[in-house]
Amino acid sequence: MVIFYYFYALFVGKPVAETPTGKMLSMLNKIKSNKKLKPLWDVFLFAVLLFSFHFIYLAWSTAGFYPTGVAVNQFFNWGSRLLFNQSKFVIDLMGIDYYSEGQTFYITANDGSLTWLEVAPGCTALKQWLHWVFLMCLFPGPWKHKVWYIPLGLLAIQLVSIIRISGLALTLTIRPDQYHFFHDYIFKTLFYASIFLMWVVWEEFFRDKK
Repeated sequence: MVIFYYFYALFVGKPVAETPTGKMLSMLNKIKSNKKLKPLWDVFLFAVLLFSFHFIYLAWSTAGFYPTGVAVNQFFNWGSRLLFNQSKFVIDLMGIDYYSEGQTFYITANDGSLTWLEVAPGCTALKQWLHWVFLMCLFPGPWKHKVWYIPLGLLAIQLVSIIRISGLALTLTIRPDQYHFFHDYIFKTLFYASIFLMWVVWEEFFRDKK
């Protein structure tokens, strides 16, 4: 894209610095070099990496996760079984009235209706795991801390995933009519809020730590 604007500048007879991209890059450089604005630059970099991987993942999934499609699908299946068993343990502790078949919970709601919750391969946190690894590998900071902080983050994301399934089971028990709201908005937001929080901890305590 930057190369495109170089050619654009040549054709319109303007210096690169006067093109829209040139001005934007100049502004970003000023923000980056200003210590007071450094937090703003870091948040910008976080957002760029997060959204970049989102589109990379969409393109990869559209291509059937080529060339590792078989391995990725096997991982999805393994991850969904693991998530089901871990969530089942928590749901048992919560005392929710249910029975299960395969990887589906059949839950009796408080109003007596029977609802269901399937832990399908797509319910795994694979995308969020890869988001986290992509972000932390490219974000500045010492690798001697990344080698333990990245796996710790993966465990935290899996914990959030268990909370999500258990929370949806509780929602189906108390307010089954609110299931889609919690599924589509509350718990999806929780995933990325947890990633952002872990990034903030990294930024504040470990990025510049020797």
